[in-house]
Amino acid sequence: MTPAQLSRTVLQTVRRAVEADELRVAVLPERVKVQAPPRAGCGDYATNVALQLAKLVKGDGGPAVALRVAEVLRRRLVVTPGIARVDIAGPGFLNITVDPGGHAALVRGVLERGEGYGRSDALAGTLVRLAPAREVRGALVGAVVGRLVAVCRGECEVVDGGEVLAVRPVGIAPEELLGSLGSDAARWALLRPAAHDLPDLDPGRLLAQRESNPLFRVRYAHARVRALLRNGLDLGVGPSSDGSGADSAYDHPTAVALISLLGDYPRLLESAARHRAPDRLARHLEATADAFFRFHDACPPLPRGEQKPLAAHRSRLALAEAAGTVLAGGLHLLGISAPEHL
Repeated sequence: MTPAQLSRTVLQTVRRAVEADELRVAVLPERVKVQAPPRAGCGDYATNVALQLAKLVKGDGGPAVALRVAEVLRRRLVVTPGIARVDIAGPGFLNITVDPGGHAALVRGVLERGEGYGRSDALAGTLVRLAPAREVRGALVGAVVGRLVAVCRGECEVVDGGEVLAVRPVGIAPEELLGSLGSDAARWALLRPAAHDLPDLDPGRLLAQRESNPLFRVRYAHARVRALLRNGLDLGVGPSSDGSGADSAYDHPTAVALISLLGDYPRLLESAARHRAPDRLARHLEATADAFFRFHDACPPLPRGEQKPLAAHRSRLALAEAAGTVLAGGLHLLGISAPEHL
């Protein structure tokens, strides 16, 4: 179950609870936000829909209302196919754990769609008009926003009188920027910070091949995935998320955390497009790379030493390939190369 599917499921659950007179709200939400939880151990996904609904409950109030709303939704969600567990946290957040079989299905979905994974119809029929930008950072952000809008089936055009992107300029010529950083690092430097932040253009940090450099971590994670696939081919181990072994292979918290980020990727692309914020995509790629390395260290995708290849190795290798697919797709949307070797 993807975040988009889970969002629709939660929304349908809200509507059915209202129809059954278990909830009395003045206005039904049009959408429900579902995203990866802020930390491990809080389920696969989290939503604050109960807190939102608590403000709309007719003739009620007080701090306990959100918890009552959350309990109504929890009872209904926990018996929904594809959902294994629902917990209430804090003032009324719902932490949702999906059925392990859904993890394997998500990995298969990523691999089947390849770099097309994440595309949606979220902005279909929407025309975004951007004002021309002559400063290097504004022009680059505008171009990437256009790509993100297109990924969500929207259209983007640059016209006089269009939306002005409020991006803090860097005051440096493109030629000077490319000369000191090269295309990939220059793009990352301008796209990674939020629009109101001033980019760090220090070549010593942006070109360093070490863990402290986020761009290096993201590109190295992709290169590491490609190396795993090459080494797996030599060992006769190929990626596969089919079979009962996939469910147990994805039980480890590091696997669940990585799968949650992969599942959240389509929603993230939509959010980055709607808010004209390529930096959201860059930060998501960082988080995905870091989650991949934690998974890689805790759950080796390939046999070690004299160990024989197991079904779990094939499943882990499939998850690694799915992570590499998302990293490559995200980098390409930013206009940054995803090398096979690094």
